[in-house]
Amino acid sequence: MAKSKKVIITCAVSGAIHTPSMSPYLPVTADEIAEAALGAAEAGAAIVHLHARDPNTGRPDQRPEAFLPFLRVIKQASDVVINLTSGGAPYMKIDERIKPSATFKPEVASLNMGSMNFGLFPMLKRYAQLKHDWEREHLANSEDLIFRNTYKDIEYALAVCSENGTRFEFECYDVSHLYNLAHFAERGLVKPPYFVQTVFGILGGIGSHPEDVMHMKRTADRLFDRDYSWSVLGTGKMQLPIAAMAAGMGGNVRVGLEDSLWIGPGQLAKTNAEQVRKARQIIEGLGLEVATPAEAREILSLKGGDRVEF
Repeated sequence: MAKSKKVIITCAVSGAIHTPSMSPYLPVTADEIAEAALGAAEAGAAIVHLHARDPNTGRPDQRPEAFLPFLRVIKQASDVVINLTSGGAPYMKIDERIKPSATFKPEVASLNMGSMNFGLFPMLKRYAQLKHDWEREHLANSEDLIFRNTYKDIEYALAVCSENGTRFEFECYDVSHLYNLAHFAERGLVKPPYFVQTVFGILGGIGSHPEDVMHMKRTADRLFDRDYSWSVLGTGKMQLPIAAMAAGMGGNVRVGLEDSLWIGPGQLAKTNAEQVRKARQIIEGLGLEVATPAEAREILSLKGGDRVEF
């Protein structure tokens, strides 16, 4: 597909990595998640990537009924593209993780493209006090956990959503994941244009050095040529530097409290919209334009918000 001059901003508003003890600003309840998503959309995000949480403990919750309250609010108030996680949390199995997308048939769903170590345990050193028992277990257990995304798992997710018209954000945490996507493309199980989200800085995946970003981009270019849209997310303090690098290279960007709790050195972001505005400043400072939801739908060949089931 022809390269677009418009840059798509995705905002991942809550995720399943960070825990409530890490930031008082992390959205947890359905109302907080809806407010965060709508604020991000107003700030310039064309896509919001959504997880659900237990409203009392903040624990990741992949039940479809946990998603429905905020999905309805967001859809009624905005035309932003909604992207539902199929990653859930690393300890969940694929049948649990894909249920929200199978139920609600969103325009976009994430899909992790390979099994990997997913190390969150180093964060325990930073937080001596945790509010909920599950938080310590969630972080500590990642030292001996494989985030399972086998070929069979990926094929299962693709099959479950094959009749939905849902397209995927292919989350690639390392070079091998790009080759896995190429494998499924060769088998005809995924169709272009591919929306490739390259992820930098998770312990167990590729690092966040500029050479890592370049290597992933070169490999994706070679494998998919003009049949894909490239996006990046950098974790922690590398969120905005990697966004700036990618935008300057013709890519799209993802920000949000799922990936980083910070807006500057030692300064917690109070809202997801803050991070979106920072990303927008970078993009427009480079002389580029931020894509609207309608433009994102055209770039990614999405089915439209009128064909979802929520």
